[in-house]
Amino acid sequence: MAWRSSSFSSVFTRFKPHFLMVLAQIGYTFLYFITEASFNHGMNPHVYITYRHIVGGIVMLPFAYFLERKTRPKLTVALFLELFVLSILGVSLTLNMYFASMRYTSPTFIAAVVNTVASLTFIIAVILRLEVFDIRNARGIAKALGTLVSLAGVTVMTLYKGPVMKSVGHPLIQIAGKSTIHENWLKGSILTFASCITWSIWYIMQAFTLKRYPAQLSLTTWMSFLGAAQSAVFTVIIEHRPSDWMIGFNVDLWSTIYAGVVVSGLIIFMQLWVTEEKGPVFVTMFNPLATLLVAVVAYFVLGEKLYTGSIVGGVIVIIGLYMLLWGKDHDQESGAVGEQQICSPYDQKLETESKKISSAEREASLMRGEP
Repeated sequence: MAWRSSSFSSVFTRFKPHFLMVLAQIGYTFLYFITEASFNHGMNPHVYITYRHIVGGIVMLPFAYFLERKTRPKLTVALFLELFVLSILGVSLTLNMYFASMRYTSPTFIAAVVNTVASLTFIIAVILRLEVFDIRNARGIAKALGTLVSLAGVTVMTLYKGPVMKSVGHPLIQIAGKSTIHENWLKGSILTFASCITWSIWYIMQAFTLKRYPAQLSLTTWMSFLGAAQSAVFTVIIEHRPSDWMIGFNVDLWSTIYAGVVVSGLIIFMQLWVTEEKGPVFVTMFNPLATLLVAVVAYFVLGEKLYTGSIVGGVIVIIGLYMLLWGKDHDQESGAVGEQQICSPYDQKLETESKKISSAEREASLMRGEP
């Protein structure tokens, strides 16, 4: 019995990051539908971003304060500026561009393009030597091919529709309202691709920041509050109607609470933890799952059309994902190498200074006659 318990514990420990990332994609799937309902109801996207991160910061603040009170590093001016830039990349700039692009393109186009974040993150990580990549190694080839295969699957889902799947019956849920899209594919494409680039940089920057500020709860809280403040300033500049800031006891409120607590709070914290354990590329590899889950829920629950192209593309995406996971699984054995690669000159400087301080303290203790 003890052996079974120990075996289960070891398996859970090994696949804990995988499990957390699957949960995160399930959370993002529900976010898509409740956010769509809120926007169709008339919620301003930029106000929504501001409110949801205020909620996320308030929820995470007590956990960050009490649980990381003894382990949280001192916040210096340089570190605060780094958190400020991290909040711009991950919250105010990326999300505002992302939701603005919804006005000019289709949701299918955006969902497909966003899945390129994993490929972009992998490429940037390889360039910055954050990712172990050896084309002469079978696992290195698997990671490269897995990235390309996943991207090909997303492309198939977007460009190839195929025959419509037969409806399973009446939809269980109907989203009321009608979204307004002013088609401008050039502007929408630029905004979408730009948000993907900043999103990828944000994932990469998290890995560096966590080395200097290894407090995931506090980092999540800081990003929520700083991102909310930045988004509020941006929204005030472009939106001048006070009515946009009003929110009633309806789907707008519930979508804000869900997005703040679950997404901006819990999911971001999980992603930070997994980033520290497995790296930024591992986190982004699971993004295509949300696209598949959205298609499935939209078909069976909302009664939306499902094309065979989506099914074929989804299968290709899953194959690519498994190839990536198999290639990444070997990286745990090269953990020491990964840590050396992720350390910047600034980290090495801090480590050297820390050793000097510790040596000086020991010498002072000996001079005082202390053991």
